Amino acid sequence: MHPREATRLLKGVRAAALAGDRPPAAPRPEIAESWRRMLAGGVHPDRDARSRMLSAAETEERRHVSPLREVLPVLREGLLPALDGALHIMVVADADGRLLWREGHSSILRKADRLGFAVGADWDEAVVGTNGVGTALVARRPVQVFSAEHFVSSHHEWTCAGAPVRDPRDGRLLGVVDVSGPLATMHPATLAWVSSVARLAERELRIRHLESLERLRAVAAPLLARLPGRAVVVDPHGWTAAVTGLAPADRIPLPKDFAPGRVWVPQLGDCVAEPLPGGWLLRIAQERTGTAVTRVVVDLSRAGSWSATVYGSSGSWSQELSPRHAELLFLLAESPRGRSAAELSAEVFGDPTRTVTVRAELSRVRRHLAGVLTHRPYRFAEDVEVELIRPEEPAALLPHSTAPAVVRARLGRTGPGMIP
Repeated sequence: MHPREATRLLKGVRAAALAGDRPPAAPRPEIAESWRRMLAGGVHPDRDARSRMLSAAETEERRHVSPLREVLPVLREGLLPALDGALHIMVVADADGRLLWREGHSSILRKADRLGFAVGADWDEAVVGTNGVGTALVARRPVQVFSAEHFVSSHHEWTCAGAPVRDPRDGRLLGVVDVSGPLATMHPATLAWVSSVARLAERELRIRHLESLERLRAVAAPLLARLPGRAVVVDPHGWTAAVTGLAPADRIPLPKDFAPGRVWVPQLGDCVAEPLPGGWLLRIAQERTGTAVTRVVVDLSRAGSWSATVYGSSGSWSQELSPRHAELLFLLAESPRGRSAAELSAEVFGDPTRTVTVRAELSRVRRHLAGVLTHRPYRFAEDVEVELIRPEEPAALLPHSTAPAVVRARLGRTGPGMIP
C-alpha cells in the first residue's frame, strides 16, 4: 500500500478509536494497547503537549551517568552512514524518555526542532502520546509508529522506529535508540535495522562487562590464594570474578546500599565486605543458619519504581522489581496461605496452564529473595512479617499491568484468595 493511502486508512482507524466506533481496520496490537493507555491517561489527541526541557547542565549530567554513552560509537557506526540518504535522524533517549543525543540530516533536525523532538525533551508516552521512544519504553520491545498511529495529530507527518537497549549485567532498561523522519521516507525494514543495531550495542556492553570481570579476576586470584576460609570476589553488580571454599555462582545479588564492613548478603549470610579495584571481596563471617529475615516491605507506591526491602538481624537491603516480579509479589503478599503455580498463572495471565512461565519467574525472584519465599505452595515464609505498600490511588497500582488480579485491585474488587 502506498504511504499516502496507508495514512488515510490509519487516520480513519484512529478517528474511529477516538469516537468509540467500529474501525475500518484493526490497529496493530501494540498501537491499540498504546492508544488505550493514552485514552485512559487523558492525553489530548490534537494538542501538542510538552514538558520542561532539561537544561544543558542537566542533559550533560544525564549523559555522563548513562551507560549508553559507552555504545554511542556502535550506534553511530550502525545508523549514521545511511541517515542522510534516508532523510532520517538518530535519537538516543534514557530510560525516562529524555532525549540525550540526536544526530542526522540537518534539514530533518530543523523539522524535529519545530516538533519539540530535541535534545533535553521528554518523549515519555504519557507526555507526547504514542511514539517510537516512549512506547518502546513502555512495551519494552522494538516498536515502529507510522503516521496516524501516533496518538497526537501533530506527529502524523512522521514515522519512527525505536528499540530498547538493556544492560546485559542485570537486564535493566537503559533507554531507546530511535530512527525518525518524515512520512515519505518510511521503509518497512527500518525497525529490523534499528533493532539489529540495538542488539550490537548490547553485545558491546556485554564484551566490556566480561573484560572488566577479567581485570577483577587478575586482582582477586593472588588475594584469594592467601586467604583462609570462604570468600568470593564480585563486581559492583554482584557478578562473580573468583571464589575460594564455595561452589561458584554466576551472580550474587548485593544489598542496594552496599558499603564496606559487616553486611548480610542473601545467598551467603553474614559477610565482611572489603573494596577492591572494580569490585568487592566478601569474606563469609559465619555459617548460615537458615533465614535471618524478620520483615519484608513490598513497595508498589511509586509507578515504575517498585522494590522489596528485606530486614534482618544484620540490617536491611533492597531489591528493585521488574513489572512481572512486582505482580507476583503483590499476589503473594495478598495471599498469606500461598498460591499454587496454576493459581498464580490464572491471576497473572488469565490462563492457569502457563505454569512453566510462573515457575521460571518465581525461581528468579527466589534467587534474589533467598530465605524469604517458599514453595508448594508459593508464599512468604511463615516467620516473616510482610508489609505491602500500595499507591494512594487504587488506579495507580501497577498501572500498565493487565494481570486479572491487579486489574480487579485497581477497580477496588477482590478475587479468589485476595484480601479486601
